[in-house]
Amino acid sequence: MATIQILDGGLGTSLGDLYNIKFDSTTTPLWASHLLVSDPATLQACQRDFGVAGVDVLLTATYQVSTEGFARTKTAQFPDGIPRSAVGPFLQKAVDIAEQAKVRENASVALSLGPYGACMVPGQEYSGAYDAAHDSEESLYLWHLDRLRMFAEAEGELVSRVRYVAFETLPRLDEIRAVRRAIQDSAFDVPFWISCVFPREDDLLPDGSSVGQVVRAAIAPLEGGAVPWGIGINCTKMHKLAGLVDLFGGAVAECVADGQVSDVPSLVLYPDGTNGEVYNTTTQVWERPDGLRDSVSADRSWEVQLAQVVNEAYEKGYFNSFLVGGCCKASHHDIKKLGEQFKTQ
Repeated sequence: MATIQILDGGLGTSLGDLYNIKFDSTTTPLWASHLLVSDPATLQACQRDFGVAGVDVLLTATYQVSTEGFARTKTAQFPDGIPRSAVGPFLQKAVDIAEQAKVRENASVALSLGPYGACMVPGQEYSGAYDAAHDSEESLYLWHLDRLRMFAEAEGELVSRVRYVAFETLPRLDEIRAVRRAIQDSAFDVPFWISCVFPREDDLLPDGSSVGQVVRAAIAPLEGGAVPWGIGINCTKMHKLAGLVDLFGGAVAECVADGQVSDVPSLVLYPDGTNGEVYNTTTQVWERPDGLRDSVSADRSWEVQLAQVVNEAYEKGYFNSFLVGGCCKASHHDIKKLGEQFKTQ
C-alpha cells in the first residue's frame, strides 16, 4: 500500500489572490518571505489556511530567502538593507509561523529553499540563466552552503525543528549536485528532497538535461554528496506530469538495476494549479499565452488528475512513497480537495 503525505500549495500566489498582497522585485525582493519582515500576521493566516486544509507537511516561507535578498530589503529599522547579522530572528519567525500553522497533530515542517535563480532580479528559476559568479557547480555549492549555515547559525535550534529540507524548482544539473554537497557539509542532518522544474514544451530541464540525467545527478553516488529522501517535480504544468513521472520512474529503476542505489526514493509532486497561465518575470504578472494547451482538462479537476498520476505511478511499481501538493495558484481549497481525493480511494 502506498504511503501518501499531503503537502501544502502555492504560498506566494495565495497571498496575492486571497490576501491582496502585492509583490515586486523592487520593494519586496524576498517575495513571500518579505512578510516575515512586514506582516507576519497575514503570513500566519495564509499558512494557517493550509494547516486547516489538513496538510501533513507545511513549507516555511523561506523559498527566496538569501543574504542578498535581505540586503536589498529596506525598512525603517534598516534603511540601507537588512544585514546578515540581523537575519536570524526572521528565519526563526519563519519556523515559528509554520509550526503554529499546523493543525494535524502529526504534521511536520519542511524548510523551503529555492534555487539561486529564484533570488535573482528578475528571477531565473525557469531559465537557469545565472550570472557569471554563480554559473558553476562549485559557486552554487558555496552559495547554498552559506544559506544553509545562515539557518544553522540562527537562534532557536531551527535545524532540529524541521522534518525535511526542500530544495525546490532546481533548473540545472550542476545545482542538483551542488545542493547535495551543500547539505552534506551543513549542520542539517535531516531528510531532504530535490524537486526540479520543467517549463519547456519538451521533457528536458531548462538547462537541456534529460530526466535520466536529473535522476542520476540526484540519487547516484556522489563524492561528498548526501542522498535525498525524495526526488520529483514542482512548479510544472499538470498536462506534463504523467509523462515526466514515467521518465522518473524508469530512470530510478535503471539506477536500482545498475546497483547505483538500493532504496527507491519517495516521489515528490507539486505541480502548478494554473490553467495554462505563465508567470512573466519581466512584467511580473500571470499571462495566458495564445494557443497554450490547458493545464487542467475541462472534464477532470486538478486534484483528480494529480491523484491519477500518483495512483498510476504506484500501480506501475515505480514508487511506494509519495509527497503530493501544489505549487503556483494551488490554493488551500485545492489542497483540501486533494487530500479528500486520496481518502476516498
